[in-house]
Amino acid sequence: MTGTGPVPIPTHVEPGAGSVHAQPGSGARFDWGLAGAAELGRVCAVLVVVDVLSFTTSVDVAVGRGMRVHPFPWGAQAAEYASRVGAVAAVGRRAVTAEHPWSLSPAALRSAPVVPELVLPSPNGSAICAAASATGLPVVAGCLRNAAAVGRWLTAAGYGSVDAPIGVIAAGERWPDGSLRPGLEDQLGAAAVLDALATVPGGLSVEAAVALAALAGVRDVPAAVRGSVSGRELAVRGFAADVEVAVQVGASPVVPVLRNGVFSPG
Repeated sequence: MTGTGPVPIPTHVEPGAGSVHAQPGSGARFDWGLAGAAELGRVCAVLVVVDVLSFTTSVDVAVGRGMRVHPFPWGAQAAEYASRVGAVAAVGRRAVTAEHPWSLSPAALRSAPVVPELVLPSPNGSAICAAASATGLPVVAGCLRNAAAVGRWLTAAGYGSVDAPIGVIAAGERWPDGSLRPGLEDQLGAAAVLDALATVPGGLSVEAAVALAALAGVRDVPAAVRGSVSGRELAVRGFAADVEVAVQVGASPVVPVLRNGVFSPG
């Protein structure tokens, strides 16, 4: 990561068609949650969804082991959907058994038997990816493990111009009332992706540049994620191993791309 100094903030943005919320005139843009994904999905050529703890980290692990991953909104219908498509449905972390070891836990997915097709539900990242997939856009699963690889892949594919902008979405978490709770881990994961996109020809939007600037103030990203609300929450629940997998910065060359409803290697 190169986020060790001041990040230049654009002082002039070319006018563009459509809503200003879509951050027109830039090659890489940033927003939060399902609503942000819907807004940027209208105008961007590709979306990168970042849900570090734990959906996109789990996708990175599973796809890296040869599984195809079907994102699915959180709910009881995942098993039924999996049965229809000939897949195995992941369960909640505490519902794992010796006979059914597949869950949203990236640590568990590192050792679970490889299955050809895995349905992976989650209330945040998976739900956002499933909704974004319905637009027909390619959707990339980004995390701290593969941020550099994602940036290289997007650049090589020709994304990042004003005409083919990239939308980077930090998934965030949920408060008990269902509203978005921005998560530090996803802000840092999105910043890592934006760090790899800092030189795209269309430049960064103001929102993306400010999100990237978060890296400059964090000397130890893994320690920050461990100490974040989400990291501590998982550790208290007994899943500190998931946090340790998620904070392996740059450990993965895998670029999971969602096309036709399934994540496979880009």
